[in-house]
Amino acid sequence: MLSVNPALCPQNHKCPLVAACPVEAISQNGFGLPQIDADTCIECGYCSTHCPKQAVGYWNE
Repeated sequence: MLSVNPALCPQNHKCPLVAACPVEAISQNGFGLPQIDADTCIECGYCSTHCPKQAVGYWNE
């Protein structure tokens, strides 16, 4: 499952991937760590290739 690495994500801005996700699987509370909903995510890889900080990936596997 794709997830956001908190060590790489600066968490000081609105994440551009929230609006870019084609299935709206990414949400963010304020400027907090973006969350990826595993039930909605289709693992298309768009977020992992477009994250400017390269903070999205398969970190827990």
